[in-house]
Amino acid sequence: MSTLSLSRIDDTTYLELAAGHGLPLEQLPAWDRYEDALPGHAPFGRFLWRDSAGAPRALISLTRMEGRGFTYLWAKKGPVWLGERPAAAEELEFRTALARLVRGADRSLAFMRIHAWHPAPDLHELLQTVTYDRTVMVDVARPDAEIRASFSKSGRRQARKAEAEGLEFCDETERAREVFPELYAILTETATRDDFGAAPMSQYVTMLESLGPDHARLFVARAEGRALAWQIVLATDDLGEAYYAATSAEARQRHASMFMDLHTITWLRETGRKAYDLMGVHSERAPQLEGVTGYKQKFAAEFTEVAGAWDVPLRPRYYRGLKLALRAKRSAVGAVRTARGRLGRRGRG
Repeated sequence: MSTLSLSRIDDTTYLELAAGHGLPLEQLPAWDRYEDALPGHAPFGRFLWRDSAGAPRALISLTRMEGRGFTYLWAKKGPVWLGERPAAAEELEFRTALARLVRGADRSLAFMRIHAWHPAPDLHELLQTVTYDRTVMVDVARPDAEIRASFSKSGRRQARKAEAEGLEFCDETERAREVFPELYAILTETATRDDFGAAPMSQYVTMLESLGPDHARLFVARAEGRALAWQIVLATDDLGEAYYAATSAEARQRHASMFMDLHTITWLRETGRKAYDLMGVHSERAPQLEGVTGYKQKFAAEFTEVAGAWDVPLRPRYYRGLKLALRAKRSAVGAVRTARGRLGRRGRG
C-alpha cells in the first residue's frame, strides 16, 4: 500500500512550503483576490502531496468554476512539483489521489483541469480554451547588453528599430479604469485581426484592481499621446508574465510590441525579478499559437518546455456528454459562418 499522502493545508503552511520554489502567481494565495472578484469563480483549497518518506513533493491550489451547465476545478499552472520533474507514474498517482479527494468533497464537479508533463489515458484535451506546453523565458537578471546579445539577429534589429520610433513607455496601472475604454478598442481590433474572442472590458480592469500593483501592471506604448499597444504583466517576487496584450495596426508598423517588451524587461530587472515568461508558443498541442511564435522566438534561442493543461473527468459519462454537446455546437457555429460567407459572396456578385 502507498504511503504517499494528500492533505488540505492553510495559506500560512502553503506559503512556507512554497518559499524558494518560484511558484507562479496563479498558484499563490494572492490570486484568490482575482478569482473571488469574478462571477462563478471561488477558491476551492490548497493541498500538499507528500512522498513515501513524508517529504513535501507537490503543491496545488484549485479554483471552483461554474461553466454553462457544469462545474469544474482548475489549478492554473498547478501542481508545482518541489524538486525534480515527476515521472508519469508519480503524476498518475497524484491525480488519482486528488480526484478521489475532490470528488468526495463536491459530487457536482464534472472534471478537474490540471497541468501534467506526461500524456496519459486519463488525461483529455481541454473542452474549451487553449493550452500550451512550450514557452519563451527571458533571463532578466542580466545587464541589458547581455540580454540583447541573446536575442536572435532579427530580434536585435527590431529592437534597434523600436527604439528609434520615439515611443513613450507608460505605466498606467493606477489609471486603468480611466484609460481602458481606449485600450479596449485596440483589443477588439486585435481580436478581429487574429480571430479570438476578447473578454468583457470589466474583466481586465478587475484583474488589475483586485491583484494590485504588486502583482499586476498595465503598460502602454504611446505615440504623441495615442495608445498604440498595451499589455498586462503579472508578477511575483521572481517572475513576470506577459498575460494579456493588444496592438493596433500602427503599433505593428512601429514595432511597439518590441518597444514595450524591452522596457518591461528593464522594469522586471530593476524591481528584482529574475525571468520574463512570454506565455506560450506553438507546438503539436498548440498549433493556434503559430502566429505569435515568430515574434517570441526573437527573445531566446530555445523554447522552454512546460507542463500543459489537461482535463481529468470526475464524472466520465457526464464529461463525454459535455464533449459531444460542445462538438455539436462548434459544428453548428461553423455551418452558420460558412452560410454567411456564401451569402456575402453572392451579395458582392
